[in-house]
Amino acid sequence: AVFVLSSVVQGYKQGQDEAVAGNLISICLNEMDEADPVFKQWLAICLGTLWDKHEEARGRATRCNAPESLETLLLDQTPEVRAAAVYALGTFINSCSERTEHANTLDQNIATRLLQKILEDGSTLVRKELVVTMQYVVNSFPNNFMALMRAIADEDDGTSLLSSSSASTLGRVSSEDKLSRQVLQQRRSVVGIPQSMTGSVTELNRMGDLGILTTPKRGRKSVIGLAGVGTQHHVASLASLASMACYGPGVTAKFKPFYLKVVGGLMVLERDPDKEVGTMARQVLDTIYNKMVAAERERKGSGVFRSLSQAELHSVSAPGSPAKASFMLGDSPPGHNTTLPASFRQGLAGSVGGQHSLTLPSDLASKPAQAWLGRSTVSDISEDGGQETGVKTNFLAWSAKHFSSRLMKLGEDMVDLESEEYWARQWLYDRNEKVKRRAAAERKSVEEGSGRLDDQLGVVKIPQPPSVLAYEPYTSSLAVATRDSILLVGNKPGPSPQVTTSWGNGNSRVSQITSLQFCNSHERGLLVAGSDDGCVRVWRGWDESPHLVTGWTLLPEMVPQSLAGSRVSYGLQLAWSQPDQLLVGAGDAKNIRLWDCSAEVRLCDLPIQSDSCVTCLHMDKGVLAASFGDGQIKLFDYRAPPASARIMAFREHKQLVLSLKMQEGGKIVSGCTEGVVKVWDIRRQSSLTTLETNQPAVSLDIHQSAPVFAAWTSTQQISFHSLHEGKVLNQIRYHEGLLGNRLGPVNCLKFHPSLIQLAAASTDSHVSMFGYRRY
Repeated sequence: AVFVLSSVVQGYKQGQDEAVAGNLISICLNEMDEADPVFKQWLAICLGTLWDKHEEARGRATRCNAPESLETLLLDQTPEVRAAAVYALGTFINSCSERTEHANTLDQNIATRLLQKILEDGSTLVRKELVVTMQYVVNSFPNNFMALMRAIADEDDGTSLLSSSSASTLGRVSSEDKLSRQVLQQRRSVVGIPQSMTGSVTELNRMGDLGILTTPKRGRKSVIGLAGVGTQHHVASLASLASMACYGPGVTAKFKPFYLKVVGGLMVLERDPDKEVGTMARQVLDTIYNKMVAAERERKGSGVFRSLSQAELHSVSAPGSPAKASFMLGDSPPGHNTTLPASFRQGLAGSVGGQHSLTLPSDLASKPAQAWLGRSTVSDISEDGGQETGVKTNFLAWSAKHFSSRLMKLGEDMVDLESEEYWARQWLYDRNEKVKRRAAAERKSVEEGSGRLDDQLGVVKIPQPPSVLAYEPYTSSLAVATRDSILLVGNKPGPSPQVTTSWGNGNSRVSQITSLQFCNSHERGLLVAGSDDGCVRVWRGWDESPHLVTGWTLLPEMVPQSLAGSRVSYGLQLAWSQPDQLLVGAGDAKNIRLWDCSAEVRLCDLPIQSDSCVTCLHMDKGVLAASFGDGQIKLFDYRAPPASARIMAFREHKQLVLSLKMQEGGKIVSGCTEGVVKVWDIRRQSSLTTLETNQPAVSLDIHQSAPVFAAWTSTQQISFHSLHEGKVLNQIRYHEGLLGNRLGPVNCLKFHPSLIQLAAASTDSHVSMFGYRRY
């Protein structure tokens, strides 16, 4: 019934009038307490279509406190319900035709609360609706946002638009120069805002490799976070960009916090891991800027344009497909529609290496090329009742598809034992059991001392030096991450390992992949890639045709390692709990964040109470273990309130912890850069066993279930040790003999979660894999 009513009132003035007269708003609000998520979703959609561009319905909704009732749905556990609530609040803002002080205050409060609650939402479906709502907010206060964009342009360019006599006098700084912001001093806090500098991207890469900084010829007044309007890479995080704290008083002191929050939120959304969300947000920002430029040109003939921002920050890689509303379950969510001029589409089609070649309008073709370099042109957002352009989504049509499917089924809980889906799942379960039995036999052999880990399974050469490795738990497939790409190494189609698929992760130019985690591996799993800017991306179908399922910003406080200066940072570290469907992320931030992946919402933040970065995470049976750069190991019970979640702290390690694993029987095994490995009992304050390799360890990893660990030491060899008295099982040396193992300087070691297999990534872009051989 709610679906039918929402269809009747959608874009139909007479139907809206009859619904308002029939008190439909109060009826829908009284039903909001229902538990069924589909019902709540369509109640919100019905309200949104009812008062869309209907002033009388908006007034009735205001008297019924409808915005407050809808805001309670922003914390719902179902992404579709949250998206419907954002849609309804957006059309509520868009329905005001005559601006009054009361209407302005009400709409500004709604927009502020939306940014507070939804900006970091894990669902791309919700964030797309947030961009559309922010577009309505911008349309409601165009002059204020144009003035803010003018102030941002003044600070970015170091030249006042008002005092410019001609466009040729404006020294526009290109996006490449803005990308080269560097840290000139160490950050003393977990997230700080150091000074900045500019230079070319080539200089940025060279300084990152050599660890040195040079003084640039040009300076900047502002320090912008990761990306935004007038993109300058900055020294802090997306969190500071959202609050516009990265700008000077010339911007922050002249405007109300509301306008700063809206523009800052759009800048963060422009940097969104999901490309569609980023494209939508960028179009809104470009539209504001184009209107400001048009007004300035109309008044003084100035031809200054907003510089390129988020689109140029991403490295050239294959884009992912549209994300799902929930990457655990559900159909593909709606995409977005944008109205772009032909010149913009031609420029995108002719882009090479991220540089767009656009056709300029004829009336502006005579303007200096410097003022137009890298500019894109987008259509304005309609402010009158005419044809609408700008950004919009297909959320309503996508939601209506629910009623085109079979809603009532006989024998819904019954399983078809002859279906292809059943047999495919059964084959996976049988495969998993075989792997478990093989792993148990190998563990028994290790305990008996009747085998060695020296059987070289293969060596693979990859284009770039690898940085992160991850084995798929129930196969021998190995995921290898370079700075901004992922490769899958497997045995198909031949007997020896080789790269089967590779794809780009879509990182910005200053960020890199620092963590890989397999989820749902017992069936058709997902691969989660975490980057040091706090973003995570979820991939599916990596063995054939990889595509992006979803992506979101897990920790906006994270600072990329390339901008962290001399501060030690391991980037974003991830841990996955399959029974609880929880993803945990931590790094050089103040909190460890737990994310409920089934609801795509943040569960809680656990304060780490340490100034060191998190180096390793591991979860097991309600207990979370985290290691730190100063050698500490802390245990958290994430089922308890965050303030009292920490239950234990170990402080025997004196150096950075390289590996941390929780094993059966309440044991924890950890190893640090001193080459010292300790075995702990979570019920005791002191360690049970201390094992020493007697050499500093460059890289170290501990097996998840077997009593063995591996270390790459300063003697240029991999040594395999048993946790029983630290006995050395065997060693693999660098280029051992003419026909020996191909092994360069190792920078990463990774054990298979189940089998006794080891992958070693070397700095000469080789990945070596070793298996267990019983006597």
